[in-house]
Amino acid sequence: MTEKDILNYLMHHTAIFNSNEKLSIKEISDGNINYVFRIKSQNKSVIVKYASDKIRTSGNPLSTERNRIETNALIDENNYAKGSVPMIYHHDENRSILIMEDLYDYDNLRYALMNQRQFSTLGKDMTSFLTKTLLLSSDFIMDPKEKKQKVKNYINPMLCAITERLVFTEPYDKEINTNILTKENEEFLIHELYEDEHLKLEVAKLKYNFETKAQSLLHGDLHTGSIFVKEGSTKILDPEFAFYGPAGYDIGNIVANLIFAWTRCAVGTGNKDFMNYIKDTITQIIDGFKNDGMTLLKEKVTDRMYLNDEFLNNAIQDILCDSAGMCGTELIRRIIGDAKVKDITTIDDIKQKCKAECFCVLVGKSLIKQRKYIWNANNYFEIMDDIWEKL
Repeated sequence: MTEKDILNYLMHHTAIFNSNEKLSIKEISDGNINYVFRIKSQNKSVIVKYASDKIRTSGNPLSTERNRIETNALIDENNYAKGSVPMIYHHDENRSILIMEDLYDYDNLRYALMNQRQFSTLGKDMTSFLTKTLLLSSDFIMDPKEKKQKVKNYINPMLCAITERLVFTEPYDKEINTNILTKENEEFLIHELYEDEHLKLEVAKLKYNFETKAQSLLHGDLHTGSIFVKEGSTKILDPEFAFYGPAGYDIGNIVANLIFAWTRCAVGTGNKDFMNYIKDTITQIIDGFKNDGMTLLKEKVTDRMYLNDEFLNNAIQDILCDSAGMCGTELIRRIIGDAKVKDITTIDDIKQKCKAECFCVLVGKSLIKQRKYIWNANNYFEIMDDIWEKL
C-alpha cells in the first residue's frame, strides 16, 4: 500500500480523522519487514503499521499473519501490564493494517542509551512488564484449557523460524556463510564460535528449549530498539514475533541489549555514572523479576500442587538460568550475525570496536556455558568485570 492508499483507507474505513482535516503522511520505518506510517492532522497523529506479504529488502514471501499476532499480543500485554504498550485504535486483519497510538513525545531507547541518557523508572517499568506478561500468561496462573488455546492462537512458525536461524544456528555454522565478521576480528570469531564444540552443544540445548518450551507469552524480539521511553514512562512495541516459548528468552534479550549499551560506553567515554546506571537497571530487572515474580506467584497461583515455596522458588530460578543462556545467544548473534546493533557497529575506532566485539562474545559464551549457576545480577557482573579486566 502506498501513502495515498493509506490515506484513502483512513478516510473510508475509520473515523479517526474528519474528512475536512488536512493530513500529512510520512513513512518512518527503519526495519526491513513492515511499513510504518505517521499520519498527522493539526490536532492529532497516529501510527499505521502495514504488513506486506513480502519482505521489503529481499522481496521474499512472508505471511501477513504476523499482523494479527502483533495486534493480539498488544491487547494481551496491555491486559497483563496496563499501560505498557501503545493504545490500539483500529485493526483490519484482512488488509493487515494496525492503527495505534503515536508515541511522538517518546524516544527510542537504543538511541537514547547510545547518547548515555538515563531514565529513572526504566528498570522498574521493564521488571513490571516482564513479571506480569511472562507469569500471568503461564500455567502457573492461567486456567490450563485457556492456556492451551492461547498457545494455539499464537503459533507463529515463519517468524519463529527466523529466530531459530538467526539466533541459534547461523552464528555457530561457518558453512552457512551468512555471517558478517569484522575483518580485524575474523580469526578470534572463528576460533571462539565456529571451533568451540562445547559452546555449540549448549546452544543446541537452548535452541531445543526455544522450539519446545511453550511456557509463557513472549514478546519474541525484546531489544532496546523496540522500547520507547520518556522520563517516568516506558512503552514496549513491535511484538510481531510473539509466541509461547521459554520465559527466559525475553528477559535475556533485554539484558543483552543493556550490556551492549554498557559496552559502548566502556570502550568510548568510560562514563562511570552511566555504566553504573546500566548495571543498576540490569539489577532491577534480574533481581526484581526474582522478588516480584515470587510475590506474584504466591498471590495468583491457584493450583494446590503449585502452592509450595520451594517449587515456586525453583521455577523462578529456572527461568533466570534460561535468561542467562538466552542473553548469551543475543550477545553473540548481534556481533557475528547479519542483524547487528548500532551500539557496536557505530563505534568509529576499529580497535575499540574489536574490543567491544570480543567482550560481548566472551561474556555471551560464559553466560551460555555457566547459565545453570546464574540467577542474580551479581553473577552477570562478576563475569563482565572479570572479562573486561583481561581484555
